[in-house]
Amino acid sequence: MQYTHLTEEERYHIDELLRAGYIQSEIAKALGRSAPTISRELSRNKGKRGWRPHQADTKAKERLTSRGANNVHRVSELSWAYVIEKLTEEQWSPEQIAGRMKLEGVEAMSQETIYQRILSDKDSGGTLYRHLRCKKQRKKRYGSKDAGRGCIPNRVDIEKRPAIVDSRRRVGDWEGDTIIGSHKGGAVIASMVERKSRLTVLAKSPDKTTKSVIGGIIEKIKTVKELIETITFDNGKEFSSHVKLTNRFGADIYFARPYHSWERGLNENTNGLVRQYFPKRVPFDNVDEQEIQNVADKLNSRPRKCLGYKTPYEVFKKLAEKRGVALRI
Repeated sequence: MQYTHLTEEERYHIDELLRAGYIQSEIAKALGRSAPTISRELSRNKGKRGWRPHQADTKAKERLTSRGANNVHRVSELSWAYVIEKLTEEQWSPEQIAGRMKLEGVEAMSQETIYQRILSDKDSGGTLYRHLRCKKQRKKRYGSKDAGRGCIPNRVDIEKRPAIVDSRRRVGDWEGDTIIGSHKGGAVIASMVERKSRLTVLAKSPDKTTKSVIGGIIEKIKTVKELIETITFDNGKEFSSHVKLTNRFGADIYFARPYHSWERGLNENTNGLVRQYFPKRVPFDNVDEQEIQNVADKLNSRPRKCLGYKTPYEVFKKLAEKRGVALRI
């Protein structure tokens, strides 16, 4: 069993049991911990007035932080060079870098160590921190007052989507949306994400009309037509011609409920990753197809924790091979 540090909640639970007269072995049993863990906690994290839960939690966290800071300098230059390359060139997160290092057999370091080194670099005037992803507060995106049932012909609600799509047990279930470059109109990017492998396909359209958007999607995903079972869109009117996708690929099309963006959470998250390269209010008219493809390639070559730190490309390729499909992407 992998050891995990005591949480603040567990420490307050220990305090309650101590006050109730429980001995250490009984406390350990109540918390599902070993007796040495409780004994070590009460001796290492006590202060001048004895052991108190809040003070103990503070001391434990300070010790972990100090340990991480001390480990910052105990990494090889080769490993750190790997971190810098993936952080600055590929925009991988510290968690993804740490996970992939283990997978590739590179001398590993923890994500905490990577963060500590980046912060140390910042304190000394470095710029590595600028490559960390921006954690801005996400705002709920609302559609127009006309959005909802009845606006999209032959709309099938997500409630009727097969349960197997939620389970991610098969390849071929996609989520789709559009990313707007400028609110004044112009080109848009349609983003399509395969749920099991997390493979991303980006298609630029000259405008947000349903003809342009659906046409762009068809052109981009036709190379994987054998691996398209369902597509789940939001309620944008640019998807009104969704029947063309069904006619072309035999795919079943579903629509999330209005204002329920979490029903396409993977797609929403992917759009946020794309925004790292194409910020809001940046017009897409002057962004060429190769730039967009480069972004898709970066996302598909980025290791994901949910995939065991394999990349979407690697997982999708393996799934395609099992289905006897030769990839052309």
